[in-house]
Amino acid sequence: MNKRLERKDVLIHCYKHDGSIHRCWNKGFVLEETDQHFIVINNRTLVTESDGRKWYTREPAICYFPKNRWYNVICMIRKNGVHFYCNIASPTLYDGEALKYIDYDLDLKVFPDYKYKILDEEEYRQHKAIMNYGEQLDRILNEQLDVLIQMAMNMSGPFRPGFAEHWYHIYQEQVHNR
Repeated sequence: MNKRLERKDVLIHCYKHDGSIHRCWNKGFVLEETDQHFIVINNRTLVTESDGRKWYTREPAICYFPKNRWYNVICMIRKNGVHFYCNIASPTLYDGEALKYIDYDLDLKVFPDYKYKILDEEEYRQHKAIMNYGEQLDRILNEQLDVLIQMAMNMSGPFRPGFAEHWYHIYQEQVHNR
């Protein structure tokens, strides 16, 4: 797409490998779009789960959605620091309707002190068998989990100190200038 999404509100749709909808955010504000990524913020945003449950996000979150990597990183800005929630997922695309990606179950939670925890390994094993992820996809997803862990340990990319705060400041300036 030639037209950039910066300074626009977008829907965010998350799917499962079988094409079923997993979760939808009713609004994200695009702070930056490059050839490599989207950087989006949401705050007190309505989220609808596949079973119909609805809830609101609690804090500002800077969402780093790469266009060519198999993960995304949600940087949640809390009083005690930035908490990172990382989804192993397909590259994110915008199709004119919404930012879209496929969630592959494996998640990485990184705390403000950069200690981390891998989540949902059993769910990943179950869905891998049920939805037939295949060996090549399994290899890609596990490699990307390792890449995320290394980025967190090296404090690089969206894990670098000040990344989330910088983008939150940009957002506040844009809101103030509206």
